[in-house]
Formats: sequence, structure tokens, C-alpha cells
Amino acid sequence: MFEWIFLMPDHEFYMQRCLELAKKGAGSVAPNPMVGSVLVYQDRIIGEGWHQRFGEAHAEVNCISSVREEDQPLINSSVLYVSLEPCAHFGKTPPCTDLIIRHKIRQVVIACPDPFDEVNGKGIEKLKASGIDVITGVLEKEAMALNRRFFIFYQQHRPYIILKWAQTADHFMSREAGQPRLLISNELSNRLVHQWRSQESSILVGTATALADNPSLTTRLWPGASPLRLILDLSLRLPPSLHVFDQTVKTIIFNKLREGEEGNLHYYKISESQNLVQQLLHALYQLKIQSVMVEGGARLLQSFLNEGCWDEARVITNEHLKIEKGLAAPRLGNAWQTGEQELASDRIRFYTRQAK
Repeated sequence: MFEWIFLMPDHEFYMQRCLELAKKGAGSVAPNPMVGSVLVYQDRIIGEGWHQRFGEAHAEVNCISSVREEDQPLINSSVLYVSLEPCAHFGKTPPCTDLIIRHKIRQVVIACPDPFDEVNGKGIEKLKASGIDVITGVLEKEAMALNRRFFIFYQQHRPYIILKWAQTADHFMSREAGQPRLLISNELSNRLVHQWRSQESSILVGTATALADNPSLTTRLWPGASPLRLILDLSLRLPPSLHVFDQTVKTIIFNKLREGEEGNLHYYKISESQNLVQQLLHALYQLKIQSVMVEGGARLLQSFLNEGCWDEARVITNEHLKIEKGLAAPRLGNAWQTGEQELASDRIRFYTRQAK
């Protein structure tokens, strides 16, 4: 006598695949979140998709569109997995909930709700109201971590903040004023930094760093779009000959004197008398900038640390270089080390902020 055993679908297995697919959209979908989707019929994946580019089809659309012609009759008997709540509003594309309902998909498994006000539970409600069985919370923490910039922006009304600096083995960022420029990180680390830049919305530096290093703040060592350049120059004393003013990338200059635009240069007025970090966070939120990598200088980095307004820190230490005196590197507090990487002479340590 045979006994039929019906196994529950492995929701976490298929959601993990959604997250893998979602990552393929990194650097191409912001300010939208990275989203992956899988369609499963009786433990067989019949469709996969991810959000590939901002303004184009969402993950669910690409997933359903990928189903082969011979499998299309199976769509309404399948389970749709998606790493973020399907949208229920008209944006640059039609609502994904309407597509799911139209195909009469019987069950939808969702990792986490979408914090964007136009969605935030409305997609789930719409699916349930149409008689679709909805399961939520599968690999929720992993899905939120993947789109942590998106969640921080909409839940805390500020951009995701990454602090990055390079230091000598004895914790200095540069030589003393007037001394020749010091190159701390090696070529491998520099290439990695350009990769990091390609993953963020913007880069922020202060007046002293722009003047001393004359950085381009681009991704010239890595394929991918250069992020928005943010320059803190309260008194507008930086010379126009600097690379950051070359008009090749949109650049915002935060200052206390003027507002307006000159080609790709945008002047944004802030007050010197108010809390600088909080003003910057408010301005960046109003400008819809979801993430910023703060690359210097030491005083600006320490200001974010002192305010407790940061999410990650990436510290590159040249283990073979000591200078004994110079500009001291920032000091981390309330930080968890989450990882470490060695690139020749450089050791890179990764930190997240520890809640007080």
C-alpha cells in the first residue's frame, strides 16, 4: 500500500533565489529597491525575473514574462515569490498587483512590506481582497538588509550614511599642513573604492579635502555610473579649477551664500548657525538622495560620528606605513566590526553602528 506524502514548498529556498536575482539590479535601479521574483509550479521554477533598470519593468513583470509558452497554462496554479511587496499604484510602470490578479496566481509569498507610502501594505491588501493567499515575512531580515538604503530613507527620512577613510598604521590620514600629499591606500584598494562609489547615490567631501587632494570623485577605475558629487564649501572659497567643478558629473555645493544652478553645478544654501550634519541629512532627504558615502575630511567624518548619524564605516589601513605625526584619523565609537579584508599592504575593516 502506497502512502502519498505532500511536502510543503520550501519558501526560504525560493526566496533566497529571489534575493540572488535582486542583487543583479545593484547600481542600476536606484532610487527604486532591488527586487527579485520567482514563479514555482510543483517545486519547479517556471519563471524568474528581477528589476533590471530604473523606470523599466519590475521583477514580477519580468518573472511572468519569462515563462515559456508551454508553461503558461500553469501560471494560475503556481506560487509567486517576490522579495518586496508588489506595488499597487501607477508610477513609471503599472501596478504589479494588477498583473498578478489578472493571471489569477493562487499564492504569493513576500519577504517584506514596501515602506514607500504609496505601497506600504496596500499591495498585500489588494492581493488578499482578490482572494489570493498571501504569505509574508519569509527571509524578511535578509530582504531588508539587501535594501537597507531604501528602508532607512523611507523609515527614518534620511539617506543611508557610509563613512570611508584611509589611514596609516599609526592612525593618521595625512601629513601635517604644508607637507607633500601622502598616498595611503594602494591601487587595489583604490579600485575597490571606485566600485563602492558605483553602488551609492552620492559622495560627500569637505572643503579641506577638495582643496588638498583635488579629487575627481568618479568611478574612473571601475565600470558604472559616477555618483552625484556633494561638496561642503560654506564660504565658496574653492577655486573653480578643481576637478569636482569640471561639469562632467552633477555636483551640489552646500554653502551659506547662494543658491542656483550653473550647468551641472547646483548651489544649495544652508545655515552656518544650525547643526551642520542634521541640515545636510534634511537637505539630502529633500533632494531624494538615498545614500551618501562620506569620504572626508577628518573633521567632517568625525562630525557624523559625534552625531551618531552613520550606518557603515569602511576603514582602509596601510599596515606598512607609519608617519608618527600628522592629521589624526577619526575615532569610531559604538561600532561593531562586521568584516575584514586584506589587499596587499592594506587591511580594510568594516563596521556598523551599535545602537546605544
